[in-house]
Amino acid sequence: MEKVYDKCCGIDVHKKLIVACFKKGSKQEIRDFGATTRELLEMADWLKEGGCEMVAMESTASYWKPLYNILETCELKAMVVNARHMKAVPGRKTDVKDAEWIADLLQHGLLTASYIPDKDQRELRELVRYRKSLVGERNRELNRLQKMLEGANIKISGTITDINGKSARNILEHILTGRQIDSAEYDILYEKKIIAHNLKATKEQIIDDLNGVMSELQRKMMRILLDHLDELNAHIKELDDDIDSFMKPEEKKAASVIQDIPGIGNTSAQAIISVIGTDMERFPTDAHISSWAGLCPGNNESAHKRKSGKTTKGNALLRDTLVVCAHSAVKNKNSYFSAQFARISAHRGKKRAYVAVAHSMLVAIYHILKDGVIFKELGADYYNQFNKERKINAYLKKLKALGWEAPVVAA
Repeated sequence: MEKVYDKCCGIDVHKKLIVACFKKGSKQEIRDFGATTRELLEMADWLKEGGCEMVAMESTASYWKPLYNILETCELKAMVVNARHMKAVPGRKTDVKDAEWIADLLQHGLLTASYIPDKDQRELRELVRYRKSLVGERNRELNRLQKMLEGANIKISGTITDINGKSARNILEHILTGRQIDSAEYDILYEKKIIAHNLKATKEQIIDDLNGVMSELQRKMMRILLDHLDELNAHIKELDDDIDSFMKPEEKKAASVIQDIPGIGNTSAQAIISVIGTDMERFPTDAHISSWAGLCPGNNESAHKRKSGKTTKGNALLRDTLVVCAHSAVKNKNSYFSAQFARISAHRGKKRAYVAVAHSMLVAIYHILKDGVIFKELGADYYNQFNKERKINAYLKKLKALGWEAPVVAA
């Protein structure tokens, strides 16, 4: 096979050990390095002195990140490769052989580089991922709060929709004082707007729902939980400000443009842009970005028979964000996404339909960012524009099967 790189290096990455195989033509040199910054800089100097053209490494957990950062700083070309794409022959696996195998594949151009964005975008992605984890933790704490209230027989969720809102918090603060709410107390709370004026429940129902049996231990636990929720809310607000200030003007513009798509809000748009960036030239077609995100069917065919085509494993943050956006988009009954969801869910199930809608949203995002076009809503009646006669005949057959007969019109 033709050699693509004359001088290249394959690296087997571990937590505390780096094994590098530096190929120079038909010769090779293998060295072991530690994972500290000093030792990684020594390895980078060794590769620069040898004139290394390209470095390849496995995407092992998060251990590749400091090494990639060092190589990027030292202006050495590097690629991160999916470990599944370069498995060696079983039964003869060692760290040295792994490094040799990676270097051999790299030398002959048999490795496909994973998409690694620039440093600024990687840091933005870290901010977005951390915000997502804090929002998840806040949701878990709200579920614990709901369990505590149910344990104390306080039915606040039946009275107030948002348990994390201002009205719910005012009522909880009053409940923690230990005082029962009677008709006179209710009037005082209503006058002070501790109980919101826009609640749909009646006065008697609210009094019954808010009077439970809460022990001192339950009050203490609930106080700790509410304090933790306040901390999480403050951290999430701080991260929102950091993300907004860290985004570049072109990233803010891109996030604003894709919000024209139904179901995509500001937070979701920021998450999407932090993952895919603004330059779509790295993805040749919308099929490539869909495959990278894990939102299109996989290829599984043998003897001209199509087998299970379940979606592949893609970028988790992008996939999860788009599926959540799809859940929101299908609620708009006047949108194309709602019609697409209804059409697919009828015979393929709701879960597949949500993934299909997320796929369509990603294709729209790709063309908006690459071609500079604006989003055009196709409408809920999009599918009714095709094959009208066939659809009418199909519906008539169903009606006849149900016993309906067309009225006879006199000539």
